Amino acid sequence: MRNSLWMKPLSLFAAVLALSLVAAQADSLYDIPVKTIDGKDTTLAPYKGKVLLIVNVASHCGYTPQYKALEALYQTNQDKGLVVLGFPCNQFLSQEPGTDAEIKQFCTSKYDVTFPMFDKLEVNGTGRHPLYVALAGTGSPFPGNIRWNFTKFLISRDGRIINRFDSKVKPDSAVVTTAIAAALAEK
Repeated sequence: MRNSLWMKPLSLFAAVLALSLVAAQADSLYDIPVKTIDGKDTTLAPYKGKVLLIVNVASHCGYTPQYKALEALYQTNQDKGLVVLGFPCNQFLSQEPGTDAEIKQFCTSKYDVTFPMFDKLEVNGTGRHPLYVALAGTGSPFPGNIRWNFTKFLISRDGRIINRFDSKVKPDSAVVTTAIAAALAEK
């Protein structure tokens, strides 16, 4: 009985340690393993040299209409080097309950999303994906738990995390578009 009391905390510690090691072993954000929304193993390496706006998204959230502005940002700036990357997350009041196929169908049919979408993941807690360990963990310039869906991280062409915008900050707000323009201007 006494040994079983230690098993759960040790298991949780081991899981957190393993996720931290995966993130720490990656030389950059580009090396962290992710899956596309179609289930294919990949990394962010295809986006090296691009400015990235990484967003945790959800289909049943008050901020879901931000998909429209995210797609507009992508369409307007993709030729300049911006890529919006959507990472579905169901950690906030179960506002992303669907399968990856359902999420993809929703995004394309309702918001005409063409920017890259990825597999559903966790952004907080013991199951926090290594990408979000890097984006919001203790080693990040913008550490702290993700508070809600549609938190945005701006990544420079050389892979540095240069800004974090809370959910309430709209993708087409002056603060976001100005930061993106400045990042795109950097060579």
